[in-house]
Amino acid sequence: MALVALLAVTAACGSLKDEEMKGTAEKLYADAKEEMASANWTAAIKGLERVEGRAGGGLLGQQSQLDLAYSYWKSGEKAQAITTLDRFIKLNPSSPGLDYALYLRGLVNFNEDFGILAAVSQQQQSERDQQASRESYQSFKQLVDQFPDSKYAPDARARMDYIVNALADYEVHVARYYLRRGALVAAANRAQQAITVYPQTPATEEALYILGQAYDRLGLDKLRDDANRVLALNFPNSRLPQEGFKEREKAWWQLW
Repeated sequence: MALVALLAVTAACGSLKDEEMKGTAEKLYADAKEEMASANWTAAIKGLERVEGRAGGGLLGQQSQLDLAYSYWKSGEKAQAITTLDRFIKLNPSSPGLDYALYLRGLVNFNEDFGILAAVSQQQQSERDQQASRESYQSFKQLVDQFPDSKYAPDARARMDYIVNALADYEVHVARYYLRRGALVAAANRAQQAITVYPQTPATEEALYILGQAYDRLGLDKLRDDANRVLALNFPNSRLPQEGFKEREKAWWQLW
């Protein structure tokens, strides 16, 4: 009988402790949300990390992880944000917040200036931006494939289109840079990359033109004629064969 009573007391204490921890976690979470609302990201991160430790894998714990990733991102800690989201996605494959986690991972890697300000003189940084853009695209693609009706899907699709166009533009910018400097094989390779990998983008027109120019200077007449024929077929109103890309080059170099 004494043993039964002791077990009952122990169970009651454990229940009270669980309730206390739950209440503490909820209070910490409410405080952390206030810090987020005030853009006090450092304080929010500290609070959310404590919530995650107390709330476990329940819904509150899952939400705190998502908010933590968001706060990391807004505070400039992108690597921490990605690590948190990757862990969430791996451990919570059936979470109701999975679509948001994928969307947020795409946003963390998304760079809306890439393709516009990616200067060839800073190519190493631009290549890193390019990789981040590809990872952003994959996150958005996973979102729209798994959750086509998610409220985040329309924006994800729009960002996917932007990323593809930006990546194609970058390849053409690099190809043009090489062509200007007489690195003809490199110019042809980058132009071909844009055409092959991103065939339905506006940058295809200029990529074909650069390809024809590079082949012409290399003395590869048949390949030049093939490139020019494809350009004329797909872009019959193109002004590039007559005018070149002088104005485009001017605009590009002014970005440096």
